[in-house]
Amino acid sequence: MGKNDFLTPKAIANRIKAKGLQKLRWYCQMCQKQCRDENGFKCHCMSESHQRQMQVFGQNPNRIIDGYSEEFESTFLEHMKRSHRFSRIAATVVYNEYINDRHHIHMNSTQWATLTEFVKYLGRMGKCKVDETPKGWFITYIDRDSETLLKEKMKNKRARADLVDEEKQERDIKRQIEKAEEQSAVVDSEPPPPPKALEKYETNEKIAFNLGASSSSKPLMKQKGGESSTKPVFEELETESRGGASKGGGSGGGGALDELMKEQEMAKERMNRKDYWLCEGIVVKVMSKVLAEKGYYKQKGVVRKVIDKYVGEIEMVESKHVLRIDQEELETVIPQIGGLVKIVNGAYRGSLAKLIAVDTNKFCAKVQIDKGIYDGRVLKAVEYEDICKLAQ
Repeated sequence: MGKNDFLTPKAIANRIKAKGLQKLRWYCQMCQKQCRDENGFKCHCMSESHQRQMQVFGQNPNRIIDGYSEEFESTFLEHMKRSHRFSRIAATVVYNEYINDRHHIHMNSTQWATLTEFVKYLGRMGKCKVDETPKGWFITYIDRDSETLLKEKMKNKRARADLVDEEKQERDIKRQIEKAEEQSAVVDSEPPPPPKALEKYETNEKIAFNLGASSSSKPLMKQKGGESSTKPVFEELETESRGGASKGGGSGGGGALDELMKEQEMAKERMNRKDYWLCEGIVVKVMSKVLAEKGYYKQKGVVRKVIDKYVGEIEMVESKHVLRIDQEELETVIPQIGGLVKIVNGAYRGSLAKLIAVDTNKFCAKVQIDKGIYDGRVLKAVEYEDICKLAQ
């Protein structure tokens, strides 16, 4: 057995020593060799094998560096996708996890000299969301997989279809309102018939009053030559009065219109009332007592992302920390009078509105829709749970 064979004590000792991570500056990517100290790295650089690799490198250095850079970037993002797909995490933490593999592509062989330069590059290319904080650089992976993009596209398509249905429903309501107003205007524009004066005939006929008759009988009768006549004197006037009463009853169309609008509102309420209300861009209050020890209880944060409809990634206003909290442990925030709110549940779910007044006794608010197809509409009794302050 040779001196440096695979199972010799010296070879085993060398492998044991090489298991841990060594300094980056003593690693040769071209030869894929890690040296343990400066002297070893110097000896390696003077070796014949390293000289041959450097001659290959000298023929096309840009191509080799670009290849290593591309491989480093792809493996780094693959690790982000597997381990921290939906999280905002420190760049140093991700890098330390990535270099745990001894055979990774080392950064000294890429076009980036430092981790900060690499993080800035990811932000410029739109592959990660990058934030600089007093605690260092934080990155968030941007998922651009075909499956995720397809799901997002279908979600947007459903949202647009719902919006089109709402607009169509709103147009139908407006058309019915205009039609009812036109009909009532035509009825109001017709002049009432002029009253007819009573005419007195100079005849010898006697007028008799039937006092014993019932209320349904004719109250006033003519007599001629002692024979009673069945024709009432004011028959024409009674007919006209009945006709006027029937026209007056036609004004009840407004009540039918109110009923129709109420039914439409109830239909929208049933369609848009959900058991989840979280949405991006609103300010919420953390009500989890489990987080009280860490100082997050009753603290406000902004919803940056919604996961599976019920869980939100909340960026705290004061500490800028990002937490994942279920909506059961969150509460809506009501702004000051005149502030912008978002309707998060109910018939007008998703609309932006302005807070006009607050009724603290009934725990409801009065808002005016600010944008969208319902612009200008005033909602008088909206519960606190259905509106939330909009992040500026």
